[in-house]
Amino acid sequence: MLQGRNIIGFEVSAKGEQTFRSFSTPLGAYLPEHFHIATDEEIKLAIKKATIAFVIFSKISFIQRAVFLETIAEEILNIGDFLLERAHLETGLPLPRLTGERDRTMNQLKLFATLLREGSWADAVIDTAMPDRKPLPRSDLRRILQPLGPVAVFAASNFPFAFSTAGGDTASALAAGCPVIVKAHSAHAGTNELMANAIKKAAERTGMPDGVFSSLNGEGAILGQRLAMESSIKAIGFTGSYRAGMSLYATVTQKRKEPIPLYAEMSSINPVVVLPETLSLKTSEIATVLAGSVTLGVGQFCTNPGLLFLIRSKASDAFIESLVAALSNVPAATMLNQQICKAYYTDRSRVIQTKGVKTLFCGNDQGNEYKGSPTLLAVNAADFMLEPSLQDEVFGPCTLIVICDDTTQLETALQTLHGQLTGSVFGSTDELLRYSSVIDILQQKTGRLIFNNVPTGVEVCHAMVHGGPFPATTDARTTSVGTEAIRRFVRPVCYQDCPQELLPLYLQNENTAGIMRKVNGIYTRDAI
Repeated sequence: MLQGRNIIGFEVSAKGEQTFRSFSTPLGAYLPEHFHIATDEEIKLAIKKATIAFVIFSKISFIQRAVFLETIAEEILNIGDFLLERAHLETGLPLPRLTGERDRTMNQLKLFATLLREGSWADAVIDTAMPDRKPLPRSDLRRILQPLGPVAVFAASNFPFAFSTAGGDTASALAAGCPVIVKAHSAHAGTNELMANAIKKAAERTGMPDGVFSSLNGEGAILGQRLAMESSIKAIGFTGSYRAGMSLYATVTQKRKEPIPLYAEMSSINPVVVLPETLSLKTSEIATVLAGSVTLGVGQFCTNPGLLFLIRSKASDAFIESLVAALSNVPAATMLNQQICKAYYTDRSRVIQTKGVKTLFCGNDQGNEYKGSPTLLAVNAADFMLEPSLQDEVFGPCTLIVICDDTTQLETALQTLHGQLTGSVFGSTDELLRYSSVIDILQQKTGRLIFNNVPTGVEVCHAMVHGGPFPATTDARTTSVGTEAIRRFVRPVCYQDCPQELLPLYLQNENTAGIMRKVNGIYTRDAI
């Protein structure tokens, strides 16, 4: 069923002699299929097709785009259990988790379809002409969001469905009217091929232009940098390491003649603050919940709680004992791939050896079996603030407790934090009000502020923000999850005194699509 080929619009291609194979951590061996690395000729063809397709696809109605997205979801479901089984072999993720992630991926495609059908996302604004206005007349001015152009999407390792080939970046870019070229993740190339074929079939079924979607295979940074330098690529969606993200950022902002936006989600350790009164009242309960969050998915979530802030007390000592007990009961589990497993133990050792860090619990190194074991470390706030490297992400089931002497030191330590995707606070309403300064600090540092819950678990909905200040992302004004993600791939265009026949459908007087528009300062669905 798998061919190991690149998907270039409606073609499949394997012109290159260089190939690679995906390694299976559950099997401890390479899988048999060989995947052909895209040649320069194939990359150029994908770019050319996407550029031509953009002219057509950008003008396709919102409803047609919605049908396309809904059909992608159908085709993903049509793959059946083979998709789940292949993803399990390539990532080590359990089948129930993958089943849920597949459903989430299909649902977010449907969510963007719903957004397109409703239409107000396009921010259509009309200020009609005022020819008799004194002292100067006003022209007819109409504004709407228009797609940027072809988008490159880099598949993520830890979410083979939801943040990869047909994931949120692809869904939001296609919804915006932008053709997509996916750089497949080499760790789950078979899963990528299955998903890419589903998108290809959906594009053919719904009459989309050839080149609206392509998927290219490639190892390392070579393919990524090649796509980033292409002048026809107008934006990039990326989820991955800080190092790779910043390398791409340097390319798109410094090496290209025309800089483009890079929406990169890179590094977050998601601080959790447990306020003292709540800690004393719910010691065991919070320890159990946090242990589950730290080890969920073997800690391979961008929202994994990597820092816990406590104020020193008898309750904090009891909490640490409970957390150690909870973590010690969690067995080591298979990690995504060889590189991630190796990096986890390397980074864990680095933190353990850092001055001032105390090991509270350290599971055995099971790297030979590609399994990650839980780790709990602690450091005094004074030492934490002196060592910036303690804010480097350890991608796996490891967390560091920062013990503060008092509220002032807690606030000072929080002020030193880098930008994060999330920040969590456990406390009663009265306690939260008394510690409002802590909340204010976290608000400045994070994209999502969570009360009395753990950061793992990201709802796909209209209100979600999955982004944050640097280095969590390269642009804190955006989100990669939820319907607001569509705004990354559009720009406002104003039409002045444009004939009705040339206006975009959604700015014409009749408003046949019935979308919500702002006309002369008032929101309405009425025609003009």
